[in-house]
Parts: sequence; structure tokens; C-alpha cells
Amino acid sequence: MSLFRIALAGEGGQGVQSIAEILAEAAYNENKQAIYIPNFGLEQRGGVSIAFLQFSERRIGAPKFQKADIVIALSSRAVERTLTYSGEETLYVYDSSFKLGPEELPEQAKQIIDLPAIETANNKLHPRVFNIIIMGAVIGLSNVVSFEAAKEALEHKLAYKFEKDPKLRELNYKALEIGKEMGEKALKEGVV
Repeated sequence: MSLFRIALAGEGGQGVQSIAEILAEAAYNENKQAIYIPNFGLEQRGGVSIAFLQFSERRIGAPKFQKADIVIALSSRAVERTLTYSGEETLYVYDSSFKLGPEELPEQAKQIIDLPAIETANNKLHPRVFNIIIMGAVIGLSNVVSFEAAKEALEHKLAYKFEKDPKLRELNYKALEIGKEMGEKALKEGVV
């Protein structure tokens, strides 16, 4: 894998930073290089939170980047904040629960994908695992880490919750799997 860059953005409380931490740990567990830089706005007051991730087999030079290989925006305000990170080779992903006009989406992108992550979480699983669906989608779209490494890192991050309620483990693993399938399907079909 050459250098791969991801920008994840969402409202405070949507779990953007948690997804980034888990993905970075999964990469580390696979002996890959990973850099995760959090960018906290005023998310505690309703602002947008962004996580910048880079993955590589070799040493990563600079932690900042101008354009991402994948941008994932989990709210309409996150779309506004991430437009500048989209370029001609970017997969631009947003949640289909909020409807956007073409003028609100990036002018340049390799592919624009709308994923029904919030709807899927609410109707098939549980609203709290929506961010895990997104993490699975990142894996399905990019293969930056393996599914097994992601499960292992997820287990490590949420072990205390899984011990209290073992059903949460199955719920989170199912969310990860559904997200991965959504991402893979989007790449094959061009849309979900």
C-alpha cells in the first residue's frame, strides 16, 4: 500500500475520533505506519470534529495533507468543512440521511457516494453503532486495514463495555460487517 489519506468529519458525539483511533490501532497491529491527527472544533458546543488519518507500509513524512483519498462527512456541516480536501482522485462519502444538492457537494471527486449509515443503524441495528458502520465502510472502500485487525482493535477499545454487556460485541461486529459490505458495494456499483 502506498500512502493513503482519509479525512473523517462529523458533529461532536458522532464518534469520528473513536473511529480514527480504532483504525490507527488496527494499522499498528498489522505493522503498518499510521498517523492520526484530531481536529477539534467547538464540537462540545455543536461544532464539527475532523480526524485526519494517513496509512502506509513505509514511514509517513508529514502529518498534514491537502487532498484526501477518502473524505467521509457525517453531517451537512461536515460536508461544508471537508470540501477543500476533495480532489480528482477522492472518494467523497456522505450519509444519505441528509439530502444535498449538487451545488453543496465537491466540484472535484473521483466518485461521490451516499451511504445510508444512520438509517441502517436506526432501522436494523441500534443508533449508537452508526459510527461503527462508517468504520466498516472505510475498510470496504480502502482496505487500509483488514477486517480482522479492525475487529481486534474494536475489541480492545470497547472491551470494558463488551464485558458489561456481551450482546454489544455481536452488535458492533455486525455493524462493522454491514459497513464493510456497503463500502465494497459502493465501489463495485459506483453508488449504494
